[in-house]
Amino acid sequence: MICRQALSRGSQLALRRQGAAKLAQRGFAAVASPKASYEPTTIAGVKVASRDDNGPTTRLAVVAKAGTRYEPLPGLTVGLEEYAFKSTQKRSALRITREVELLGGQLNAYHTREALVIQANFLRDDLPYFTELLAEVVSQTRYTTHEYHEEVEHVIHAKQAKLDAAAVALDAAHAVAFHTGLGAPLYPTASTPISSYLNENSVAAFAEAAYTKANIAVVADGASETGLSKWIEPFFKAVPTQSQSSLSTSASKYYGGEQRIARIAGNSLVIAFPGAALGANQPEIAVLVGLLGGESTIKWSPGFSLLSNATAAAPGATAKATNFAYSDAGLLTIQINGPAAAVRKAAEESVKALKAVAEGGISKENLVKAIAKSKFNLLSGSEVSGTGLVHAGANLIHGGQPLQVAETVKALEGVNADKLKAAAKTLLGGKASVAAVGDLHVLPFAEELGLKI
Repeated sequence: MICRQALSRGSQLALRRQGAAKLAQRGFAAVASPKASYEPTTIAGVKVASRDDNGPTTRLAVVAKAGTRYEPLPGLTVGLEEYAFKSTQKRSALRITREVELLGGQLNAYHTREALVIQANFLRDDLPYFTELLAEVVSQTRYTTHEYHEEVEHVIHAKQAKLDAAAVALDAAHAVAFHTGLGAPLYPTASTPISSYLNENSVAAFAEAAYTKANIAVVADGASETGLSKWIEPFFKAVPTQSQSSLSTSASKYYGGEQRIARIAGNSLVIAFPGAALGANQPEIAVLVGLLGGESTIKWSPGFSLLSNATAAAPGATAKATNFAYSDAGLLTIQINGPAAAVRKAAEESVKALKAVAEGGISKENLVKAIAKSKFNLLSGSEVSGTGLVHAGANLIHGGQPLQVAETVKALEGVNADKLKAAAKTLLGGKASVAAVGDLHVLPFAEELGLKI
């Protein structure tokens, strides 16, 4: 092999060009071949979505219509989440732990405002065991008194104590935006009197209403439809088709407004507008989120996004744009955290940046970057964070279809400066939802930022 030092300058330049050409070819191939979408079907009355890349591991989740939007009493979703993987009619919690560790699997339970997710990650060959385990959690969990007082109750209090200003502000923004339903807090605060509503009996009653075939979906990443059919049919047979008690499913309505909460520790400000719902044909919202950005993805670089530039003028502040997509509504948020004075300055600059987009002040280069960022967020979301799996399940339990990746990527590529300008103008022309948490003497009011509430 010829060492690099022995090559002439011309030869080295040629090698560099060849390497760059190969890198470009690999990049184009990756964009042209996005990971397949989830394929929906129904197996023994259970809604199922799966995709299979023939990898060595599998993600399997039961997504239930049991998020905080649907809880009839405060704290029931969190209580139901904490009972996951406790004792069932067939297995004790200790047995579940030992068996899963022997198989090298991972168990997790978490919730959103619309869904409760019970998930297992494991080696592909162990699909039968984990399918049976998830079915047991849904249909055969024992809501015991001692587990509630010894474990569930303590975990809930610990999570309440960890709620920071950012979490409180985001909940407050949802509350002023939607009031009830989606406006319910993701976690009840320490001042919420959940002891009046939450116990093992109320959690069991909520589970009976939520854990039915009509309200759940099974989503798999790394399993074939044939394999799922073989095991879902016998193991989910015990799940009732429907329950005598039903969940509250009133449609969401956007209101807008302002809420201010004094807090000693931490400062956070959330500016929110109506966003894109699940399955909505609004690719410009995703690109606008990419353009606003906030968090740099490149070390030692502030990034190109508008919010990163806004926080550059306010040392100590951080900002991030997010679109929270729900079944019948969406909420596009700009959340700013940091010292009170820095949050105020960053909020002023963020609104100025959004107004600049509404006036058409977006460069072609930044538009290209924003589209590329939104495409990356879409394609990597399922692989890295598992958000695609949750969204697929949420779509199914609300009567929709899983996201079609190729079609969505094409729609993102079709967004232009005029569409972004129109989207930003629509947001600023309507009512905003603003929540301030922290030092209210310094944090701005919505009117001071030039926002309508």
